Parts: sequence; C-alpha cells; structure tokens
Amino acid sequence: MTVAVTIIFIDQLTKFMAESFLTPYQPVTVIPSVLNFTLAFNDRAAFSLGGGSTWVFTITSTLAALALLYFVPKFRTKSWLVLGGLAIGGVVGNLIDRLTKSPGFPGGYVTDFIQVPFNFPVFNLADSAICIAAFWIALRVIRGERIGGKK
Repeated sequence: MTVAVTIIFIDQLTKFMAESFLTPYQPVTVIPSVLNFTLAFNDRAAFSLGGGSTWVFTITSTLAALALLYFVPKFRTKSWLVLGGLAIGGVVGNLIDRLTKSPGFPGGYVTDFIQVPFNFPVFNLADSAICIAAFWIALRVIRGERIGGKK
C-alpha cells in the first residue's frame, strides 16, 4: 500500500501545483520539442478516450479501485505488490478528481498537465502509473506468470 499512497500523494500534489501555477491550455516548455506542461481538464478516460461519459468512468474507476483493493493484498511477491500499488494509486488518483473537481460529483474533470510530442493527449502521473502497471502486468502474463506471483 505504500506504493499506492505515494502515487496518490504525488499525483494530487502535482495536479495541485499545475492548477496553481499554469494557465489552462497555455503550454509551458520544459524541454523543447520533448516536454511541455499544459493544464487541461479531461472528462474522458485515460488519454482522452470516450468523451462525455464522465459518470461512467467514475463508476468504472470505483469498481476497479475496490477490486484492486481486494486482490492486491493477496499478491505474493514484492514486484507484483509494486505493480498493484501503481495500479491502485493511478486509479484512485484520477477517481479523486472525478469525485471532487468541477463540474461536480460524480462528473468531475481529471486534471492533466503533461504534454509530449506527436499529438499525444495531455496526461498526468496517475495515467502514467496505470499504463506502466498495465503494460508490465500484461507482459508478465504473456510470459506465463500468474497474476500476483507464486502460491
């Protein structure tokens, strides 16, 4: 759970800082041609998929968080626990936004601010944690590992 709490804390802190110091939709160059910070408010799923259904994502995120909170403590190895923590932290980080941000419960917008080239959607640290966890979990399962590690 330490990983999850850390991800949630850093995610919420960076979103607070983005909202405090950035002007919406005005890019700030951090590394030219590589990284901008652009404050955006997203009513869609990760990477701007599925617009206009914020309440559906709120329900889905809540169910995912509850499922992860049930299953992840049953994981057997440290590496699986870290992946579970990344997943929980990412899901809960964005769920907090959906539950607390404007325009209001349960359709709050998720705060995004990280922008990379190639017309990639603006994202946040919670999105990154979810994607990293999903990638590594999928890779490990494809290689024949059981989810959660050894019995």
